[in-house]
Amino acid sequence: MKPIKELKNLAPTETRMPVLFIGHGNPMYGIEENDFTRGWRKAIENMPPPRAIIVVSAHWETRGTRITTMPKPRVIYDFGGFPQKLFEAQYPAAGSPEIASEVAENLKQKLIELDETWGLDHGTWTILRHLYPNADVPVLQLSLDYTKPPSFHYELAKDLAFLRERGVLIIGSGNMVHNLRRINFRAPNQGLDWANEANEIFKNLISANEHDKLIKYENLGSQIALAVPTAEHFLPMLYALALQTPGEPVEIFNDAVDLGSISMTSVRIG
Repeated sequence: MKPIKELKNLAPTETRMPVLFIGHGNPMYGIEENDFTRGWRKAIENMPPPRAIIVVSAHWETRGTRITTMPKPRVIYDFGGFPQKLFEAQYPAAGSPEIASEVAENLKQKLIELDETWGLDHGTWTILRHLYPNADVPVLQLSLDYTKPPSFHYELAKDLAFLRERGVLIIGSGNMVHNLRRINFRAPNQGLDWANEANEIFKNLISANEHDKLIKYENLGSQIALAVPTAEHFLPMLYALALQTPGEPVEIFNDAVDLGSISMTSVRIG
């Protein structure tokens, strides 16, 4: 899709910005240093500095699609039962009402609503504290419309492609395998058999560019039914994959199942 009108705040750049899908996992990783957080940083080592970041997080579900428009988004501690130091973590990035308005205008056929109430949930700030620790890049979030099927999200993501040509980093943040009922906090870097099998199925389909099968993931068998009991952590991956251009390289990193039933497997496109 071409922009409906020219963006005033984001001129075209010489290079196309890569796209990330990040398996964000345990909220504690936002303040810890481990192999996963080092993998996140390594994934952006040769990436041009973004002009802005748009994150599609598993943790913001709405009726209809919304984009944050506040100039100073708040940090949201959307979890419980963790140490106090996690609730004291900050990420004081600016937002961008101007970019939010232009994205909504260019996607007006999708009825994107401007939102001034949300902020940055832990699917966003826990990873950005490692990727861009200075919080010096404007950050926006795009919500997941829980009333829509996976195909809708995949097609909506395609309409965001013009932002890649304007220096905007688009990140899907979730986990391709995510079953909290089967989680085992005593099993770091270990996966249950069905979770490992589901992770391999997803990786193979990603590498083969078989996006249609991923969109129709409910047809992939019993392991996938356990891996994706609800869609919200899976859909951000579809947003990233939809932005892949023909022949564009895909790199899989942080390839591990953590805590029994959470896949940290992540993807860089471009």
